[in-house]
Amino acid sequence: MTAPEKTRLITHLRHIDLAVPDLRTQTDFFTNTWGLKEETTDSGLSFLAAEGSPEQYVVRLREAADKRIDLISFGAANRADVDTLAARMASAGVQLVHEPTDLQTPGGGYGFRFFDNEGRTVEVSADVAVREHRKIEEGESIPVRLSHVVINSSEPEKTVAFYEQHFGFALSDTLMHPRMGNMMYFLRTNAWHHSLAVARGPHASLHHASFELRGIDEYMRGTGRALRAGVEKIWGPGRHMAGNNTFSYFLDPHGNTVEYTTELDLVDEDTWHPSLYDFSNPEVSDQWGTANAMNEFVAQKSFNDPDKGLFVAPPV
Repeated sequence: MTAPEKTRLITHLRHIDLAVPDLRTQTDFFTNTWGLKEETTDSGLSFLAAEGSPEQYVVRLREAADKRIDLISFGAANRADVDTLAARMASAGVQLVHEPTDLQTPGGGYGFRFFDNEGRTVEVSADVAVREHRKIEEGESIPVRLSHVVINSSEPEKTVAFYEQHFGFALSDTLMHPRMGNMMYFLRTNAWHHSLAVARGPHASLHHASFELRGIDEYMRGTGRALRAGVEKIWGPGRHMAGNNTFSYFLDPHGNTVEYTTELDLVDEDTWHPSLYDFSNPEVSDQWGTANAMNEFVAQKSFNDPDKGLFVAPPV
């Protein structure tokens, strides 16, 4: 195990918070089509849980004039680790949004927020109450959990270095292209192949948020339900080589890419060695060969709109 992994204090991905101009339409999509459950609402806020997840919520939606990532949230084991991380980051010159404090969001807890190197707001928390959740049954095509978040970066190497240095994230694999160089870095904070990935893009933005389903059958049923509902599919269904997970990418009502996936690899962190995959090889993008070809249209959709929330903390 490498030195960063020994000192890693981040345990897992908790939730992604998005601001959107039309809260009602976005909430309707995530609940009635995508399969999340609205657990709590507040003035201009909606907290959405995955039925199979112990997290209080996996998506928070906030109504705002500008579409943006409000924040990405990660868990820590305890309050002491939260304090240690906050102190480390402050001493390294990372700009904190606020010091560790008791949280007022559902489930409470203790956490702090900061800006990453490109200005995204990130939260680290511990002692959040566990949500009463359940085992997802055979045939239920609803998300079990938030699998991973992928962000676009105009300086992906610097962004990867930031999360490795300050959080102890480890590189699992890299996607490259013969003409364009390294294009995506898969980072893990536990045995899951990746909880965060960083893609090379023209600007900082959300590339996609991915939701784990129970298994192949449930993943295909969910994909079919979204198609029947008229949701725009941009890529899939297929199976990636890096991470070995399935993929079906759709656009939400505000043009964010969301993914259904399943069977993401669990790696042995003591023995894992990162691979460099050339995605000009069609089997790297899709082992099955069932997805539409990765092309400029798919890539452009995944670039998303430039994030208007950089170095501006969300109001809540």
